[in-house]
Amino acid sequence: MAEETKKVEETSAAAAAEMVVPEAEKPIEAAAEKPVEAAAEKAVAVAEAEKPAAEEKVDEKKIAQQVSFKEETNVVSELPESQRKALEDLKKLIQESLEKHEFASPPPPPPAPKAEEQPPKVEEAAPVAEAPKTDEASATTEVPVDAPKTKEEAPKTEDTEKTEEPHVKTEEPQKKAEEPQVKTEEPQKKAEEPQVKTEVKTEEPQKKTEEPQKKTEEAEKKTEEVKKEEEDIKETIVVEVATPAAPEAVAEEPPKEVEVEVPEASKEPEEVSIWGIPLLADERTDVILLKFLRARDFRVKDAFIMIRNTVRWRKEFEVDALLEEDLGNDYDKVVFTHGVDKHNRPVCYNVFGEFQNKELYQNTFSDAEKRKKFLRWLIQFLEKTIRTLDFSPKGINSFVLVNDLKNSPGYGKRDLYKVIDKFLEILQDNYPEFAAKQLCINVSWWYLAYNWIYLTVFTPRSKSKFVFASPSKTAETLFKYIAPEQVPVQFGGHSKFVEHEFSTADTVTEVTIKPGTKHPIEFAFSEQSELVWEVRVIGWDVSYGAEFMPAKEGGYTLNITKPKKVSPTDEPVICDSFKVTEPGKVVITVDNQSSKKKKLLYRSKVKASQ
Repeated sequence: MAEETKKVEETSAAAAAEMVVPEAEKPIEAAAEKPVEAAAEKAVAVAEAEKPAAEEKVDEKKIAQQVSFKEETNVVSELPESQRKALEDLKKLIQESLEKHEFASPPPPPPAPKAEEQPPKVEEAAPVAEAPKTDEASATTEVPVDAPKTKEEAPKTEDTEKTEEPHVKTEEPQKKAEEPQVKTEEPQKKAEEPQVKTEVKTEEPQKKTEEPQKKTEEAEKKTEEVKKEEEDIKETIVVEVATPAAPEAVAEEPPKEVEVEVPEASKEPEEVSIWGIPLLADERTDVILLKFLRARDFRVKDAFIMIRNTVRWRKEFEVDALLEEDLGNDYDKVVFTHGVDKHNRPVCYNVFGEFQNKELYQNTFSDAEKRKKFLRWLIQFLEKTIRTLDFSPKGINSFVLVNDLKNSPGYGKRDLYKVIDKFLEILQDNYPEFAAKQLCINVSWWYLAYNWIYLTVFTPRSKSKFVFASPSKTAETLFKYIAPEQVPVQFGGHSKFVEHEFSTADTVTEVTIKPGTKHPIEFAFSEQSELVWEVRVIGWDVSYGAEFMPAKEGGYTLNITKPKKVSPTDEPVICDSFKVTEPGKVVITVDNQSSKKKKLLYRSKVKASQ
């Protein structure tokens, strides 16, 4: 049988790898849904033949894991020498980072090379220097016929050589920016000639064509008349060419400011808090730092990087402000805290079966904004739960998670699992060692064979904290870590969300009833009083009855509740009471005629008779 079970697990694991891995690691497109469902059906079909044996073997094995789980000590003096040294080294790294103001601020981007920055600045200045050229162009547009003549006459006179220079300078604007003072004089003279030429051209175009040499003489005479215009052009050129130097001067200033700020920041260390506790403040900080060290197997540098990234993520996500944000109470039935475990750690329940409600699902996952709100709600809930913890070395600084998979949406609900995957990623990266135990209950039998697939995003240490239980073993598994009076009624316990006769202070007694046997519960009374009790049998399928037997000889037995068969679909917890008017005893009888052992849970309270 062991070999057959091993084959079933290997075959199921192989099929499960095809079925779930894409969902956890990368988004699945709509076209991939059918192959995933086919793989799931194939995996179930392969293990169908060995279902009873596989369920029993795997289930018992999973429940047996980490039964006596105990968290490591947070008292520094009780730590091994290597762990104490790692804690001290981590503190030193954090202190140095705080002094340099590098802890909460994001890492600076790599500096860009200076050679690459200068060319774009010159190019931006080039259009400014071309402003006077537009005036020349507008002046010469009246008579375009003269343009080729000036080019032909260029080698004949010195003045014509100057007219060619503006064409060269327009092609290379960068050279003007490099030597603004030297070249500003030449454009002025150039500007004189085209303006003079235009006036001559417009008045006597025919004479210009016949006597090109006279054109230059007339231009020289009229240069005096346009001196004022030239001076204006000179001023604009000088100003516009000089402006590109301003950005270069500004670009050189930031490095100087940074050099001045660094020594000032090192005088006063940066103040950083996490979960309301300042870093390196007192022994509570030791508890927090030990969580990060344990999450990284006491590798100091890795733990330092993790805590620094966590602080930066909290600042970017604005976690402290999130605590005051009103996100409503639409998800109170999906995620809630109820009771404590046997070590007084709070217990948080995730009931994703509530999303079978189509209206709730649409209101939570129909668009990106709603999905973001639900993710923020989960983080807000987690932060509020953590703020209730006591971070002293011997205090309560972790909690227990219970994940109810009963009626949870299938893998087709991709929007739900995308949010859950993101939340698990955030939990893994930024909330180390807060979950002392993760109890997955009401898990389908085939899922137990390859539950490891869901743990691919967790470290080996985190994986060891998971426990899986089938529906028939859910209550039994929970009771190993949580007392029945602390477990909600819907999960097999006695705790109710409404006021009733009992509270979590009233302990529950657990009894195992063997197949084919009866178990009586007796309460004796010597005076008048009122007895109130609660009885529950996990899975029921037994007979229940109660009667009163008077102590007086010859008295008649009184049936409080006639024996009746109770099925699993009946009321999960039977509440009853009886007023005792004479000495005697109340006897409650549970008759287990089934072929399986049963877990009986009951508690009682005696009230003064009125």
